[in-house]
Order: sequence, then C-alpha cells, then structure tokens
Amino acid sequence: MDEDVGMGVSGVASSANPGDPFDIKTTAVAVVDADGLIAHWSRGAEHLLGHRAGDVLRRPAGVLLAGGDPMSLTSRLRRVDRGWDGVVSLRHGAGHTVRLAIRVSPLLGADGSHDWLVLACDIADRRRHELYESVARGLLEQSPIGVAVLDTQLRYRWVNRELAGMEEAAADGAGPAGPAQEDGPGPAPAGEGKSSAVVTRHARQVLISGQSQVTLEHVPPRHGVRGRGGQGHSRLRSFFPLRDPTGRALGICYAVLDVTGQDPARERLALLNAAGEHIGTTLDLDRTVQELAEVMVPQVADFAAIDLLDVVQTAGDRPTGSGHGAATLRRAAHLSIQESQPEVIVGIGEPTRYPPRSPQKRCLATGKPLREVVGPSTPWLGEDPERWRKMIELGVHTHLVVPLLARGITMGVVTLLRWKNLDAFDEDDLLLVEELVARAAVCVDNARRFAREHQAALTLQTSLLPPNLPEHSAVEVAHRYLPADAESGVGGDWYDVIPLSGARVALVVGDVVGHGLHAAASMGRLRAAVQTLADLDLPPDELLAHVDDLVVRLSDEAEAAAEGPTVVGATCVYAIYDPIARKIVVARAGHPSPAIAHLSEPVEFPDIPAGPPLGLGGLPFESAEITVEEGSIIALYTDGLIEASDRDVDVGMERLCFTLAHPDRPLEEICDIMVRTLLPDRPRDDVAFLIARTHVLSSDRVASWEVPADPSAVHVAREDVSRQLSLWGLEETAFTTELIVSELLTNAIRHAYGPIHLRLIHERALICEVSDASNTSPHLRRARSTDEGGRGLFLVAQVAQRWGTRYTSTGKTIWAEQQLPAHT
Repeated sequence: MDEDVGMGVSGVASSANPGDPFDIKTTAVAVVDADGLIAHWSRGAEHLLGHRAGDVLRRPAGVLLAGGDPMSLTSRLRRVDRGWDGVVSLRHGAGHTVRLAIRVSPLLGADGSHDWLVLACDIADRRRHELYESVARGLLEQSPIGVAVLDTQLRYRWVNRELAGMEEAAADGAGPAGPAQEDGPGPAPAGEGKSSAVVTRHARQVLISGQSQVTLEHVPPRHGVRGRGGQGHSRLRSFFPLRDPTGRALGICYAVLDVTGQDPARERLALLNAAGEHIGTTLDLDRTVQELAEVMVPQVADFAAIDLLDVVQTAGDRPTGSGHGAATLRRAAHLSIQESQPEVIVGIGEPTRYPPRSPQKRCLATGKPLREVVGPSTPWLGEDPERWRKMIELGVHTHLVVPLLARGITMGVVTLLRWKNLDAFDEDDLLLVEELVARAAVCVDNARRFAREHQAALTLQTSLLPPNLPEHSAVEVAHRYLPADAESGVGGDWYDVIPLSGARVALVVGDVVGHGLHAAASMGRLRAAVQTLADLDLPPDELLAHVDDLVVRLSDEAEAAAEGPTVVGATCVYAIYDPIARKIVVARAGHPSPAIAHLSEPVEFPDIPAGPPLGLGGLPFESAEITVEEGSIIALYTDGLIEASDRDVDVGMERLCFTLAHPDRPLEEICDIMVRTLLPDRPRDDVAFLIARTHVLSSDRVASWEVPADPSAVHVAREDVSRQLSLWGLEETAFTTELIVSELLTNAIRHAYGPIHLRLIHERALICEVSDASNTSPHLRRARSTDEGGRGLFLVAQVAQRWGTRYTSTGKTIWAEQQLPAHT
C-alpha cells in the first residue's frame, strides 16, 4: 500500500469517513476556456496549489504543469469527450511539485464552444476514499454479514444478498413476512418469519432512543429437519441509527451475523434470550401459556402441551402444595409441528385424564421432572390405548414432563414429545426445559394473580353498584358505567334509582375523587349512605348536607389511619321526581347540572344552585324545583362525560344536547349515541350517566280528601275509601285499607292538629297517606296488656308491606303501602 494512502497517528488506517475528495465545496475548482486559458479559479485551488487567482487567471493552464509541453494540456483537454479522470504533476506556488488527482468535464457554450470544468484533489485523499469505498463494498456485498437499511417508517429500503439469502432460507421460500419494501437498490428479504417482530421492535427502540443495540436471537428451524442440526440458528443482530450531516434521522441499519456453532451452551443461551422476550408479554393467562408452547415448538420439541390445575385457570385460591391428589388438570395450550395434533385427545379447557401411573400424575405429585423413552415396555401406556396408538403412529420416541412450578407451588405440568427430531431428550435438554418452564411459571403465576385480583375488583364493583335498577311506574331508566381503569373495571362513579314514598322516585349520580379500587370502596360507602338517607324521605338539600358530614368524617378517619388513602371528596346530584305533581326537585354538590330534554322545547340545563363538593363541610346546599312534562328525558351524569373530548366543557354540553335532541327514541339507543358522540375509546376519567323518561300518574289513579279534626270523621273517611276501592276494582283490599286509614286518621286527630288530609294512590302498590301540620314524629311501640291504646302503628306495620314518615314544609305525612292482589 502506498504510504500516502493516509495512516493514523499510530500507523493504523483512520476509521473516519474521509468523505468525497471531489466535493465541490472543498476541492480545487477551475474553469478552462476553449483557448486553454484559466477563466475561473476557486479558493480551494488557491489553497491546494498556492497560486492566487490574480496570478493565474487569463493565463494558459499548461503553465501549471511540472515539466512537459504546456500546450500538451490544451490538446489533451480538447480530446476529452464525456469526461476524464487522471493524475497530473503540477507546480505549487512555493516552487515544489504536487501530484493531484483531477476530474475533467466538458462544458458546452451557446455558440458551440467548449470550456472545461476541472476538479483537483490531493492524490492521497483520492486513494483514501477509494480504500474506504472498497471496504464498504466488500462488507456489504462479499462478507458473511447480512445488512439491511430501514427508513423511518421501518420499511425495507436496501438489503444485501447475504441477508436476503439468510431470510429466504429461514422462511423456506415462504415469501416476505417482514415489513413491506418500497423501491430501493437491493432485494427485499425472502421472509423474516417470527424474527420480523423482533427486528421491528428493536429498530423502533433505536429510532426513538438514538442509541445502538445488540441482540442475540434464536431463529427456529424449518419444519421436518431432523437431528440436532435442525434446531435453528443463533444470530447476532446489531442495530444503529443512520443520520445525515445535520443529524436528522434517515433510518436504521442493522447487521446480522449467524453465530450458530457446535457449542450447545451458546444455543441454549440464545433460546433463553428469545424466551425472555416472547413469554409474558401480557398478563393474560391463556396467552402466556400459549407463548410458552410457541417457544418449545419446534426449537426444543415436536409437540408441547401445558395442563393447569383447575384452581389456577379459574383464578381461585392459590394451590397449597405439590400433592394435589385428585385435583383436575385442564388443557391450557398445545402446539405441534404438524396440523394434526398428536396427543390432543381433549380440547383447550377440557379435563385431561391421565392414567394414575402416567408421568404427568407422578410429576404433579412429586413436583419433579420425568424423562422417559417411549416403547412397548412403557407400563402406563397400556392404561391409555388411544394415546398409545397416536404415539405409535407418529413414532414418538421420548417423553419429557416438567412441573410448572413457581414460588414453591406446582400449578400444572408441561409435556414434550419428539419424533421428527431423532435425538432423544438428554440431561442438557432437561436443564434447558426446566429453565424455560421456570421462567414461564413465574409469568403464569403473575397472570393468575392478576386474574384473581381483577376478579376480586370486579366482584367488589358489582357488589357496590346496583345489578339491576328497579322498575318504577314514575320513570323508565337506562344507564352506562365506564371506568377509566378499563383493565380493573372499577372506579369511583355511581348511579342509583331509589323508590320513595308517594309513588316518587330518587335519581342519583355521584363521583368520588380518584380512580381504581380505593375510589370504588369510598363510592360504596357513600352510595349506602345516600340510600339510607333517602329511606328517611329527606329533601335533596338536607340529604346532601348529611352526606357532606359523612365525607368529612371519612376524611378525618383516613388521615388519622397509618395506612390507606385519604378520602378527598366527592360530587353528587340528587333529584326527586313526583309523577303526581309532575315536578322534579334537584340539589347538587359540586356536580354538573342535569339536562332535561323536553318534547316540544330545546334541551334545558336548569339553573340549580351549585353547592360545594362533598367533604368541605359547613356550607349550605339548596334545591330547585322544575316542572316537567310527561315523556321528557332527565339526564344525570358525571363530569367525565362532558370533559372527555379534550375540548372546552361547552363543546361537551353542546354534544350532549345533540344526543338528547330526540327524547322519543329508545333509551338504550340514546345511551349508545351518548357513548359514541361524547367519549373517546379510552376515557381518562370515570364516566357514569343515568337517563330517565318521565311518566305521569293520571288523576283517576289518585283520590284525596280533607278530614275534619273530629273522631266521627273517621267513619266517613272509611266509607269514602271503600267506595274508591270499588271504583278501582280493589275490593279485596278494603278491610286492611280501612284499618290503616282508621288508625292513621285517629292518631292524627288525637296527637296532631289540622288541616288533615287523606290520599290514596293506585300505583304498583296501593298507597295510603295521612298528612297533618304537626312535626311530631310517631314511633312504633308494643302496648302493654293493660293499655287502652298504643296499638295503632303496630297494627299498621303488621298489615302493610312497608310504612314510614316524611316531613314537608307544612308538617308531616305518614304513609303505608300494600301489595296489590295478583290478578290486578
């Protein structure tokens, strides 16, 4: 090698890219006109030859030659047709001679004249660049290293012949299986098989991080290859980013070297590395065991089956030991190198009935692996003729069973068979399989634990929310609940429909601050509190005041506890709809106002005083009363519904109005439209909403009388009630109803004061109400045998289905409900 090729300071050729020596930005450039005179002279030329432009312009170019006839250069230039490369010796301005590589290109003028563009560089730079190009060309085209270039979209742009041959052999001519190729200078790989996902994943990581990566990958063999030589290949892959001179990413280059050798330890390491990437990609139990089977076949065995204990697959309690006795095994996954599964006597999820002396039963009992040679002398196969027949047909020669053991607990067994691979399972195979199964067992146990916790969370959520909303004659309802934590399925939002006295109904939607299990637990406590307070028939504003006190106490308890989250607060809207008065009374605590879709008017967001969120304490709540017509839609919802679109809340409310614009649609259809219009695929906040279509109780189903405060009026009232029951066809209830009316009116006349009102309501139940102007609360007691009275409410409680008291602004109302006869 010429010494002017360019050596590093220590005598080693520089590894830096020398760049193009004829780069016009840095090289010497001159223009020679048709007469052989120098017409233009660049600064690069001044630097390289030491002649200033003023010294050479308009002078013959031949004067720069070191020796020879100056005119010979002009005649040589005139013979150049399409271009010329060569080496010349020129005089430097300092007097010495320099050898330069030059490149000449003719320039055609408008008048047909010929000028010449001359580029010159140091001969050492030229030879250094030629060496660099030769090395790169040899590496890409002649070395055993496969090289591919992917663009920023991870599509193939260039692949050398070595890599194309590797992938074609791996795919066995199956055609491309990796990323699609756009037009590029090289062939696309014949197919990447399963490695394409690995290549794409690592290339994407390098593209994002900008850091190079090196991986060792095991490539599975082609089906049907026998012997240890058919156990696949180990490949070393190097990924690094490609950038332009400005640092902008152009794509990814990866180089592949087949490092398969006769060292089985290296092959086992490659397989373990591949298994670590492939197994446990999700917390889904079925997917995890299938991934284990995919690693085993065909790299290790020709067939793999994973059988799990019942308790593992059902996400039940953790197995307690290795001796499971008569515990049932069920097939969780199986995989074979051929379509007809050799040992699939049962399908996925079905019990696997192994004989008592089978290696599976013994492995499960002892927790130790078993390796057997399959043959006529195998004792247990005689107990299972069908499985024995299939093994004989296939030529199975070795049977390996390994326990699926994690954290000291046996969860199942893994069964491996060989017949196409003629090598029997040996001790090295057993060690490899035990390591693979041990790693997979941890993933299986994690998936089992996740499934158990997930099921527990769903059970909690199911127990906290109403499984089925009660049917009520006052409203027809529909709802949706969408937790932000879709995987666990739990959240802090809730909804409720609570029947109240007097044919009324309470509609509730609430939102606990936070997400997940703790928010769901807090939600359950608040929902129970609202139901309890609703049973007391409290007005909405008063009910929210009591719930606010509860949230304050819960927060204080949580702060005092050593562990556990603090209950920060919640919001709630509570509405009572009266189908007789055709009004709804609403109070809200830091919650969005309900939307009311009228039949003949635009959707309304009534002006309801916005009380403080629950948990602040000491601040008042106010109610508002709104008249609604029959068939209107009342929509209660959490803020996650109108704030889910990443836009202004006003946009969410406009979309809500759009979804409620046709209140005559079926309620379930309206709910579906609300979900599609207002919510993204994965809401960031819990979402719950409840919509109710109002019904009206007609006047002919209600009868009322004003009763004088005179004991003799009780008899008259009983007769009026009897006549009304006859009109309704409820004569069968006359006796008990007259008894209830008599006792309630007598109590009101004796212990309260007027005005006294009596009302009968014929709804799903027969409701009797007696109202007076007193706030004194009646209470049930057991009268002594010597008492002359005190048995009225006791008798009412015995004959009525339920009874209670509610307070109004003018006094109180005592009510009692009776179940209607079946034929009505």
